[in-house]
Amino acid sequence: MRLSALIGLPLLLAVSGVALCDGTQTAATPSVASVVAPPAGMAAEVGSGMAQAPMAATISATVPIADQVLVRKSERRLYLLRHGEVLRSYRVALGLMPDGPKERAGDFRTPEGRYQLTRRNSRSDYFLSIQVSYPNAEDLRRARRDHVNPGGSIMIHGLPNLQRHPPDYYAAADWTDGCIAMSNADMVELWLLVQDNTPIDILP
Repeated sequence: MRLSALIGLPLLLAVSGVALCDGTQTAATPSVASVVAPPAGMAAEVGSGMAQAPMAATISATVPIADQVLVRKSERRLYLLRHGEVLRSYRVALGLMPDGPKERAGDFRTPEGRYQLTRRNSRSDYFLSIQVSYPNAEDLRRARRDHVNPGGSIMIHGLPNLQRHPPDYYAAADWTDGCIAMSNADMVELWLLVQDNTPIDILP
């Protein structure tokens, strides 16, 4: 994994307007770079070519990087795997209609199938987000067959920046438009432990 991904520099890749779950557009919200930024003094070291190599070697030797993400919807669990072994397990929330695969825009379902983790966004309406590559080829074929819009903009993300419910609601309920939601602390850890294009399998 690149050193920049481990110390929060991918936060600079934020876009000016962001997509919410299932394709809605919204204006950007303030960056949360301070949450995953390097400790005081580290930024200066990163600017020095002499400091980068030793620090990168130290981090790569101590941080387990996942090579697969697995979501079991029935368990409301997300697993980070490396060589088939579980590194981390997190509780997640799903779409408001969690049963069955996503079929069309606005059905409030979380997809099922094999995808990849693609674009990272630190300026979404949620606390960090990583896009899931829904729809895949199978989803598109099904949507064409049924003459529907498959939807898109499915993310793994943290809590809303503007929360409309008490914390207990987000901890216990399925509340997204079809995305996979985690606590903010868990989202920071996932952000650091997965690379771009990591495969994600979402099972019933």
